[in-house]
Formats: sequence, structure tokens, C-alpha cells
Amino acid sequence: MKGLTTSKLAAAVLAAMALSYSHAYAAPVPQDASSTAQDADAAKARRLDSVTVTGSLIPQSQVETATPVITITAEQIRAQGFSTVAQALQSASFSTGSVQGASTSASFTQGAQTLSLFGLNPGYVKYLIDGRPMGDFPALYNGSDAFVNLSSIPSEMVERIDILPGGQSSIYGSDAIAGVVNIILKKKLDAPVVDVRYGWTTDGGGSDRRLYLADSFNVGKLNIIAGVQYQNVSPIWGFDRDVTSQFFNQGTSPATASRDFLVNSATAVRNSYVDPRNPLLSNPDGCANTTSLFRGTEGLQYRKNSGYYCGSLSSPGYKTVSNGSESANLYTHATFDATDNLQLYGDLLYNYQETKFSSGSSYMWWGTSADYGAFYDPNLDDFVNLQRAFAPEEVGGYNSIMNKNTENSYMLTLGGKGTFGHSNWDYDVYFTHSDDHLTERSFVRWANAIDGYFQNKVLGPDLGPDPYGFGYETYAPNYAAFYQPISVADFRSFTGYANSYSKTWDNVLHGQVTNTSLFHLPGGEAGLAVVVEGGNQGWDYTPAPGLLNGDVWGQTAVSGSGHRSRYATSAELNMPLLQQLTANLSGRYDNYRVDGRNVDHGTYNFSLEYRPFETLLVRGKYGTAFKAPTLADEFQGQSGYYSSVTDYYNCAQAGYSGANIGNCPNKYYNAQFFGIQSGNTDLKPITAKVWNAGLVWAPLRGMSLKADYYGYNISNQVNLQSADTLSQEDYLCRTGTLDINSQSCQQALSQVIRLPQTNGQFLGDIDTISTPKINVSKEKLNVFVGAFDYLWAIGAYGNLNFDLSYTNILKHEQQMYPGDPVIDLLRNPYYSTDFKTRANASVTWSISKWSATLFANRFGKSPNYLSTVVNNYTDPGTGTLAPWIRYNASVSYAAMDNLQLSLAINNLFNSMPPVDHSYPGTSGSPYNDQNYNVYGRTFYLQATYKFGKNH
Repeated sequence: MKGLTTSKLAAAVLAAMALSYSHAYAAPVPQDASSTAQDADAAKARRLDSVTVTGSLIPQSQVETATPVITITAEQIRAQGFSTVAQALQSASFSTGSVQGASTSASFTQGAQTLSLFGLNPGYVKYLIDGRPMGDFPALYNGSDAFVNLSSIPSEMVERIDILPGGQSSIYGSDAIAGVVNIILKKKLDAPVVDVRYGWTTDGGGSDRRLYLADSFNVGKLNIIAGVQYQNVSPIWGFDRDVTSQFFNQGTSPATASRDFLVNSATAVRNSYVDPRNPLLSNPDGCANTTSLFRGTEGLQYRKNSGYYCGSLSSPGYKTVSNGSESANLYTHATFDATDNLQLYGDLLYNYQETKFSSGSSYMWWGTSADYGAFYDPNLDDFVNLQRAFAPEEVGGYNSIMNKNTENSYMLTLGGKGTFGHSNWDYDVYFTHSDDHLTERSFVRWANAIDGYFQNKVLGPDLGPDPYGFGYETYAPNYAAFYQPISVADFRSFTGYANSYSKTWDNVLHGQVTNTSLFHLPGGEAGLAVVVEGGNQGWDYTPAPGLLNGDVWGQTAVSGSGHRSRYATSAELNMPLLQQLTANLSGRYDNYRVDGRNVDHGTYNFSLEYRPFETLLVRGKYGTAFKAPTLADEFQGQSGYYSSVTDYYNCAQAGYSGANIGNCPNKYYNAQFFGIQSGNTDLKPITAKVWNAGLVWAPLRGMSLKADYYGYNISNQVNLQSADTLSQEDYLCRTGTLDINSQSCQQALSQVIRLPQTNGQFLGDIDTISTPKINVSKEKLNVFVGAFDYLWAIGAYGNLNFDLSYTNILKHEQQMYPGDPVIDLLRNPYYSTDFKTRANASVTWSISKWSATLFANRFGKSPNYLSTVVNNYTDPGTGTLAPWIRYNASVSYAAMDNLQLSLAINNLFNSMPPVDHSYPGTSGSPYNDQNYNVYGRTFYLQATYKFGKNH
């Protein structure tokens, strides 16, 4: 339908793709066979009408098909002020989900950035580079989930980004449940180019320096394009922004200082502090000796209902609210026209990135509770705990002890494509290898050294058991030494760095044959594509030994490694049944070989495109999607956590069961246990039923409106096995309700481990519960997505281009375990802080050598902090935060034919996150850093110079 290809940009993209396609697949023309030449010309003409569209294996003659595609061009990335690919994707309206990223200073994947499409798991998106799958990031999102890191893609090397919402597994295989993101890199340059950009923020920190160089050249039949990009970004510290420089003073309680020097009574009312000026501490100066710390803000502080201590209101400022980073990228694309029927090609994308960050003083402290527990102080005649944070003056400045993550990754592809003789059959065969290595250099406290230092300087010798016979150790601390700054040299004596190493790798051998004129139908030529591919992949996460064996104080880690092989085959058939009606059917079978067994799944999609008249397309699609268990899901090593569970068996022994269970003594009703989570090689694929329906209408030249509805029904999601269910099963098996000799009972009894029995009536307390990952959860999602585009030529005044996109999450439900109530994620803020709506709009004015863009990004309402704590919107103080709107503006000027200058301003009005008055005064970051950031206004100056025509 020609009416839908109306904008100049779409026409240009279509023409460029069509021309490149015909060049790559041009058939030979024998000089002595004019009829054959005519056939070849006819075949060439057919190919000029077809272009490769993301979401289909078959070149299409239409840009808009039954599979909705959202495109972000390189020009949009630049004009709308995005500095990275991740930023461009996270700013789009479909990015409604809360995700960890550069604003989070203490995540498992610091420095990596990802996307939550419609609020679904970040791992449910399939990421491609030029149609080939990207490898996973070595570290795990939230310490559990595999995902793709978007920060490794150089933005200046991107031609466009195609986003396909909805399940796409019948074409792209595993992971494509929420959708597909295909990042298309540049394949040609019209001239050598140098691009320089410098950025800075209004409020300090975050300076950004970037240099990009690229060139292309031809040597006979060899064509090469190569580019390098270097970028250096300074961190933003908490003290650079008012909202994060101190504890919150507009919340539910007054700003409350950090507890940097604390003596806490363990026997009095909970959190009862011993006054630093208490004569029994032999510390008559109280906090006087500490006042030089935290830039002179340390001093005597008071917490209501707890007491006095030494602290600072300014300690939150010493964490980074945006990472520092340094990266270098190399990209090359080469083609060699071996024959008229064969083109060889190769691509290499290499990324080196260093990320530096600080978690601040709240993650850099020492206390007796961790290794000593409470101890008895004979001078106070009390059981107490000590807590001691470290100020920037003691650590040598937090910028000198930053954590550093270093990533080295590359993706290499070698292949060949062409045509089988003079036929309509084309082929494409390639091999892709991706490799990602990550080193995490974490600043740590050495357990023996830090405990030994404070035992020697403060606690003194162990004076034996406490006199009350409770089994606690006795110390008579030197409190005068406790309430003293320490030297940088002393601090460095018990701290250092620990290196953790991880890696992923992936090999794919892919072969495809395509025929765009398989047979004739009333609506035109039917097309067929068949794909066969195979490969293998691996993952290894090896943390520093001290993080697992206790040598590091106050920190732990996960570990694991595994690999698997796989193969898949898929086919797609495109059938123009009538001039107005086209059907498309695709199917795929994937098989993974895991730990000696097969994990396989088949998927399909059926779609219809109906064009009742030239300017209207009505489309619909139904199918299935899946996600294979990740290598981390299957091979993650054991890691621990603490929680509580109801001991149903001992509650029943005490006479409490059924409706009476709530009266069971707390010892058994809230039984504390140590949980062990781990991977599971018996996991099955996550499966989904997916559908979408919508329309595209182009009522005027240059104008289009799109409206699409998406539905997801996802099953077999991976979650930790329920400790509560295991405890119930333990009870049912022991009481004979279930056969105790059955396999399920024997399994449950082996996972619920109890202490030795000490009372004839009751079993020993639950000590440990093993909760491996299992397929258990379900999720349903319905989404509306709308878009409006209009290119308006205003004569002598140039052109105006309007773009608007809008996303509304209509329904989002989740069930964690069978039999559990279904959770409405739109109305239960404890479980989800995602935005229900997102919208953005831009207007670009182009005239002569000038171009200017204004971009508005609207984040919808989100729950306030108190709502997420109590999980409702009805308690006093709960509610939603107002929408957050940010504006970006840019202006570009072609100073010469070869020189373009531009200025971009992100967050034009320096808008900070909505003030959330439901945070307490103990918060140093009173905003949801998975939804908002405090970067503020950022300026970018950019110059692009092209050195004449390509040589």
C-alpha cells in the first residue's frame, strides 16, 4: 500500500534498503542469452519492490505489515538529545517498567543498562544487532536473572533501532516474549567523518567527552567501513544535587542523621542508644573529637525514642548517583563481491568499558553485631553492640576507593549471501561468535583485619563469659578510642580490593534460503523463507574467594557456571491471498541440550493484513512465544538468604491448624530459617500466548496514525520454590495426609531441614529450607500503543515534523504460586512501581541550513514510597506522585557543506523527580531511582565534520 509510505524519511529508508538489497543480490546477465537477461531483469525488478523488514524473514514490499515496528533513527537519537542507545530506548513510551541502571549505586549489575518493555521482565526482550542475537551480560540482574547490557553499543555507529512489541519467537526463538529490539549499524558512509561532543550538567558532575572517527573505502570488489568511538563520563555525586546531599527534610519525620558512632543497648527497649556523654563510657568529650568528619558536619545527634549518638546529616552525599565511565568501541563492516552471485561479508563490534561508582558510607562501616553478636560490658552492666561508619576524611576521599567494573566484549560475524544461479532462491549463511568478559573490582573490608583492628584498639581482651550465664562474651571497650577519627593508613590496613570474574560466550551458525516469488496468488507473489541454525553458549561467574568463604566482612556473592548446545529450524510463508488481504504463517522449533537432557519447544504465529483501501491497513496476529531457562537459572550455585515461615507441623502439635493457625505461638508461626537458593537443570521453558490487533491510517500525504492492542498470557515463569509450600508439604507428609514414602514427600522432607529434636511433643525447629528455582508463576498483560506522525511542508518556511507516541498498560496481573491470589500489579504498589502510562512528543522545524527540535517526555503517575510499604492507596499518607515531564531541545546548523554544529539541552527546565513527602527523614535518596534520576539539566555541544567525498 503506497499510501502508508508517506513521509520523506520512510521513503528514503525504503529506497536505500531496496537499492542495497538489489545490489547485493543482482543476478548475472549472460551476453549470449537475451531471454535469460530479461528474466534476470524481471527478478531484479521484483527485488527492488521488496525490502528486508525487521520481524520477517521474507523481504516485503510494505514498510507497515501485520507486525508493528517502532523505529528510532540516528537523526532522532541526535535531535532528541539522547547520548546512548540505552537512553533512547528507556525514553520511549513503551519503556514503562522500573529498571536498575546508572542511577542505582548498589546493584548487582552496576554500569549495565537494560529495558523493561511494558513492565515485563528485562530478560523477555530479544536483542539483535543487524538481525543477529546479542550475548548476555555476565553478571546477573538482581543477582538472579540473565539480561543484555545496552551500554556497550556505540550510539554514533547506529543507523536506526527497530522495536517490535509482542511475541516474536516463531521468527527469532527464545527470549522474544515481550518483543524484539534490532539495532541496525551503519553500512556505508558518504565521506570520512570526525564527530566531537562535549557535555556538562548545570549543577555539577557528569561531564561528558566523546570522539567519533569513521571512514570507508573500496579496493576493487572489497568495501570496508570502520569507526571508533571514545567516551569519558564523570560521575555525579550525591553532594552535587540538593535532593541527595543530605537526609530528607520534607518527609514524614525531620531529617535524621546517620548513625556513624553508635553504642546500642541490646536489652533495653529496641534501638535504645547509650549517650556518648554518659560518664560510664569514660568519654567525657562525647562527639567532640568527631566534629571534623564529613566536612565538619559530624556531631551529637538525637533520634526520637532511641537517644543520642554521633552522626551527620551530610553522609548521603558520598555515594554516586550516576556512574563514572570510560569506554572505547570499534566497529567494522566489510563486503567482498566474490562473484555476481556471491557476496562475502564480515562484521566486528568490540567494546571496552570501565565503570566506577561508590555506594557511600552506608555501605562502608563496621559493627559488632555481624561477627560478635551482642557482648556484655561490665562498666555499663548491659549487653550492647557497637556500630562505626567511615567518613571521607578517614578513607582518603570516597573517590579514592571507588568500585570499578571492566567489561571487554566483542561480536564477530562472517558470512556469505547471494542467489542460486538465475533462480528466485536467495541464500544467507553466517557464523556469529559473541564473547563478554567482566571483572568486578570491589572495595572490601577484610573480616579478620577489621575485627582485629577494633578488638585491639577498642574492645580489648575477651574477659570471659557474661556473669548472667547467657553465653555472651565480655569486653570492657575503650570508648574514648571508639569516638575518635582513624587515620587513612589505619583504614587502608583492613581494607582493599577483591576481584570477581565472569564471562559469557555464544556461537551461532545460521543458514537461510528465501524465495520471494514462490508461486502466484490473486494478490501477488507468495514468499517463503526457511532457516536452520545451531550453536552453543556458556556462562561462568567466579566471585572473589573471600566473598564466599567469609574473608570479606559484610558481603557475599553468587556463583555458578554451565554450558549447553542448541539447534533450531524455522519457516515463514507470506501469502497475498487477495489484493487487499495478506496472510503470514511462521513456525519454529528450538531444542537445547542441557545436562544430558533435551529442553525443547515449538512456536508459531499467524497474521492477517487487510487493506480495504489504499490509505488504511487493518492488522492482527496470534501466536506463541517462549523463553528457554537461562544458563543462570539452570546452573547458578547455592547462595543463602534469611526469612521466616510458618512451621505447620509444630503448630498442629500445639493445637493450631486450619482457621486457627493465626493463634499459633510466634516461635512456630514466624519460624526463622536460612534459605538456600540455587539453579535447577530440570527447568522447563517459559511459555506465552501472544496476540495483537490494530490499524494504520494515512488520511493525508505525510500523515499517519497507528493504534495497536497487545495481549500476553505467560506461564511457567521461573521463581524460587515456595518455602511456605514446602513447610505445608512437610506437615502433610508427617501427618500421613500424603504418603510419606512417595517421591514428592521424600523430596520435601529432604528440603526442610530441622534441628535435633529436644522435646518429645515437638520436632526440632526448622533450620534450613532449600528453595531451588522452579516453573511456577503466571502473568497476564494487556497494552494499548498509539502513535501519530505528520510531516507538514510549509513552503518558504521549511518543514515541520510532528511525532507523538503513547502507551497505556490496561491490565497487568501476576500469580506467584498456584493457589495464590492473583496480584493486580496496577493496584498493588508493593509488587510494582511501573508507570501505567508513558507518552512522548516531538516537533522538528527544518529550514535551509537550520534544524530545531523540541522533545517532551511524560512519565505517568507512580506510587509514592508509603504506598509501596503498606501496599495500598487508602492509608493516610499513601497515594500517587504526579506525572513527571521533561523537555529536551536541540538546534543544528550546517555552517559549511562539510560541517554541522549542534547544541542540545536535556531536561531543559532542570526538573527534578516529583517530591515524595511520604519518605521518612532517614532517607538520603527520597525518590525511586528505578523510575527517576536527579541528573538535571545537561548541555551538549557537538561538531561533525566530513572530509569531502568518499575516496
